[in-house]
Amino acid sequence: MCSSIRTFSRLGWLTWFGFFTFFAAIFIFTVAVGRQDRPAAAPPTGDFDLGFKAISSPGFIVGMVSSANLFISTSGSSMFLPVISEMRKPRQYRKAVLWAGILVGIMYVVFSMVIYRFCGIWLSVPVLDSAGTLFKKISYGFLLPGLIIGVGIYQHVAAKYVFVRLLRDSKHLQANTIVHWATWLGINVVLGILGFVIAESVPILNFLLGLAGSLCFAPFSLVYPTLLWMYDSRAYRSGSIGQRMKFGFNALICLIGLYMVVGGT
Repeated sequence: MCSSIRTFSRLGWLTWFGFFTFFAAIFIFTVAVGRQDRPAAAPPTGDFDLGFKAISSPGFIVGMVSSANLFISTSGSSMFLPVISEMRKPRQYRKAVLWAGILVGIMYVVFSMVIYRFCGIWLSVPVLDSAGTLFKKISYGFLLPGLIIGVGIYQHVAAKYVFVRLLRDSKHLQANTIVHWATWLGINVVLGILGFVIAESVPILNFLLGLAGSLCFAPFSLVYPTLLWMYDSRAYRSGSIGQRMKFGFNALICLIGLYMVVGGT
């Protein structure tokens, strides 16, 4: 239902509601783990070690899954492009992207470090289970509306990409015809079913997030943007030293993205 709303302007009030409920849930959870004696997954009695490590040395599989899970937290850049097409002042796009990145980055770092301080290696999956039964239920009560709306936004963007691709050379792209609505609603239903099937078929959440981060978000966040930039700035290859360094840096990011796709998958 959320993803079927056709424009971001009508979806905007839902996104604010979803953000505040999501923020409230994580805030309640963070305070709860800081006030409890021990994480829910830790031994109920006796001494235990939180197992802090600044630098660890995992194997390839564990390292790639952990990297992909960390990477997925900043992988929303695939959702930025459809926004600029609906902005009243598209020139404000860069400012909005930078502020969004800064604020989201600060919240991720603060919340994750506080949670790691009080949970350590005993962090449960899903993470809200670490707060114990009572606060887990309270956190999920606040989280569910934001989670549903957030997933709806992701599906809206995916559906918009497919919808525009299918009807881009047709009058049905803008007109309120039966073909227009049948295509739009049909895409949303199909994507919802596929998302449900994939989520239910992968039994371990870490692996599901890692697969999504590696197979889906790495291309949209690292590979495609750098390829587009290198195409637009191909003259930099034979330009000044600074221009060649920029071109090489983008090529390096592209290679990292390709490595994430292959290694993570």
